[in-house]
Amino acid sequence: MLQVQFIRQNPDLVKKRLAIKQFKEIGLVDQVVNLDDQRKKLQVENDNILAQINSNSKEIGQLMAKGEKDKAEMLKKLVASLKSSLQPIGEQLAATEKILQEALVKIPNLPSGKVPPGRSPADNELVRESGSKPVLPSGALPHWDLAAKYNLINFDLGNKITGSGFPVYVNKGAKYQRALIQYFLDFNTAAGYTEYLPPFMVNESSAFGTGQLPDKEGQMYFVNEDHLYLIPTAEVPVTNIYRDEILKEKDLPVKMTAYTPCFRREAGSYGKDVRGLNRVHQFDKVELVQLVHPDKSYEALDGMVEHVGKLLGSLNLPFRILKLCGGDMGFTSALTYDFEVYSGGQDKWLEVSSVSNFETYQTNRMKIRFRDSNGKNQLLHSLNGSSLALPRILACLLENYQTENSIQIPAVLHAYFGITEIR
Repeated sequence: MLQVQFIRQNPDLVKKRLAIKQFKEIGLVDQVVNLDDQRKKLQVENDNILAQINSNSKEIGQLMAKGEKDKAEMLKKLVASLKSSLQPIGEQLAATEKILQEALVKIPNLPSGKVPPGRSPADNELVRESGSKPVLPSGALPHWDLAAKYNLINFDLGNKITGSGFPVYVNKGAKYQRALIQYFLDFNTAAGYTEYLPPFMVNESSAFGTGQLPDKEGQMYFVNEDHLYLIPTAEVPVTNIYRDEILKEKDLPVKMTAYTPCFRREAGSYGKDVRGLNRVHQFDKVELVQLVHPDKSYEALDGMVEHVGKLLGSLNLPFRILKLCGGDMGFTSALTYDFEVYSGGQDKWLEVSSVSNFETYQTNRMKIRFRDSNGKNQLLHSLNGSSLALPRILACLLENYQTENSIQIPAVLHAYFGITEIR
């Protein structure tokens, strides 16, 4: 979340940047400043009364030592009266702090100055396009038909076992998933990322820390009895590894990667764009997370974008990179790049990765800090990116590598898969 002090010092700038994100509740900025004024006033009043109580209590001891009991008794009554007045002020202070916090978490992160203006995906900025669209045989199939033809994925069986959006990977389809996961992890660790295998459920504090709560509460699956959330992305547990920690500057940057299944309700999703693997409720993903010195986070973001581009290039998949406009950005992001891969069987571009810089928005919630050379604690910047989300990658690999009688396997996966084609 944003820091109150920054909002106080830059209210007009905050409003201007929020307008780029198409944020409608701009009045929350003034509300936060007013609430913080009330909080400060109550805190001063509270502290002044505590100071009087401490001073008078000390004087009572001195008077008792001198035998001046009458004066001491008078001061005792005054102290009792001050303590009595302290309680309602303390309650009012706690209530004000609670309302301030509730208002603060409703304000999204400010977009970076690099974010283009715009209201919808149509306004996103094309950064670059790489690779050539495949030339497919006559009668090329979409991935859901290829999955049935080669017995790779059974969507009906998943619907029977669980429901729509929970595919069952079968035989070589399951092995293809496993090969991709291993390849992605090896590609990331070779670039200096430390691998983790985190829990697939998180508590409320973890979900709040990365900004899933309260913004995306309706998109997560919730385990009522244990008050736990199934993770929508490995970003949530992995970033929380360093919650409430103070790192040493020499240990930066922290680079982490993790494979997890991901669970998303995708409420309201329907139509042709959700067919097959295009949009599912459970899927596998390999994630990148970095914790970086504030002065180096945009350099790190560029490095992560380059890394994901190389990974897609190694699979020989045509892709394009989009810089998201203000109206299409996520709640917690300061700058986001989306990667889209061309799907030959559907003749459309599918999003397969988002790479984002959150600056201090997440680390302020989680209190992830580092001690600088002057011994002062500062908030780190957090970044994350998909490297990669498997459903649409697999969809594009099946479609783009199809021949009349087989599906070819990218060369970099031969050693992982053990075969060069699916027949």
